[in-house]
Amino acid sequence: MKTVDDYNFKDKKALIRVDFNVPLDEDGNVTDSNRIEAAKPTIVKVLEDGGSVVLMTHLGRPKNKEAKFSLQQIVSKVSEVMGVETKFVNDCVGDVAENAVSDLKPGEILLLENLRYHEEETEGDSDFAKQLSKLGDIYVNDAFGTAHRAHASTTVVAKYFDDKCFGYLLKQEIESLNKVLNSAEKPVTAIIGGAKVSSKITVIENILDKVDYLIIGGGMAFTFIKAQGGKIGSSLVEDDKQELALEILKKASQKGVEIHLPVDSVIADSFSEMADKDVCPIDNIPDGWMGLDAGPKSIELFSGIIAQSKTILWNGPVGVFEMDAFSEGTKKLGEAISKATSNGAFSLVGGGDSVAAVKKFNLEDKVSYVSTGGGAMLEMLEGKILPGIKAISQD
Repeated sequence: MKTVDDYNFKDKKALIRVDFNVPLDEDGNVTDSNRIEAAKPTIVKVLEDGGSVVLMTHLGRPKNKEAKFSLQQIVSKVSEVMGVETKFVNDCVGDVAENAVSDLKPGEILLLENLRYHEEETEGDSDFAKQLSKLGDIYVNDAFGTAHRAHASTTVVAKYFDDKCFGYLLKQEIESLNKVLNSAEKPVTAIIGGAKVSSKITVIENILDKVDYLIIGGGMAFTFIKAQGGKIGSSLVEDDKQELALEILKKASQKGVEIHLPVDSVIADSFSEMADKDVCPIDNIPDGWMGLDAGPKSIELFSGIIAQSKTILWNGPVGVFEMDAFSEGTKKLGEAISKATSNGAFSLVGGGDSVAAVKKFNLEDKVSYVSTGGGAMLEMLEGKILPGIKAISQD
């Protein structure tokens, strides 16, 4: 795995694919700069070597080059985070971009305009990728969040470079996931939550060979409970996935994997912060009531398993944590993972909702690694080789 450490960038221009798809407020101000900060070590390495940096990224899903998706809005934030005045050019290909790159001096940063202003980017167009390749001497992919997409800037462009490598962020993402998937530090526990079994089925099937304990929480747990004859009231369920749920339980048993489902649930009479609440066994929820959070006995059970784990993967909340009334289960689960981490376990948190949860409960610095890519992480957990990674791994 070649990384930026394998190159000296002196007098070289590094074309770096970053993921600066950051949230903006109505005035175009960056409200969360985590993704920009995550790319800083790679950019600093190039600059300190005496090279220059050309940054390319997308922002949102523009249809007609709408101004609200222009990367001009983030230039000042990039400059602030990098501590280097960042230049900007209002296109990512063509003469204007090529001229801006040729004027770039060692120690300087240039941000190109939104890649998705050109539909050829998402189409993976070879000619567009070739134009991008003119903008650097060495190609660096540091965008894990888009590594599962075979777009021009993430995958196709790599074939036009003899010198190509991973940035520090992408390297760290790959290593962290491999650490979980191929861990010698046992027991290995995966916590898979979220709304639907259908969105996580391939992940669950792939990790059964790699884990000792599998905790299933969130909305998807009710499909398993109902499949086993439990009463779940009006809780979320995928009736067409009940057979699949039973198959998963059977496969896990054959492989010696302990699956743990919630045993109780915080229930509500409507999907609302203001709803009446109660706690009851998860397999005996009254009609008209729905489970919206893991109950206290479930959290006690899950926390006990987490405490004895040496490697932990967390993907998906165990309740509707966005509502404070139903956030306790996810919060306590996060705290149990943090405690295990402080006792020497390796913990990886990934997926949009789980990342939002650790941020909400201020646990980001108390777990080993927080992944920056939701879809990309899920595909790696499914056992897929991501196109953005394959493109650089190939000679």
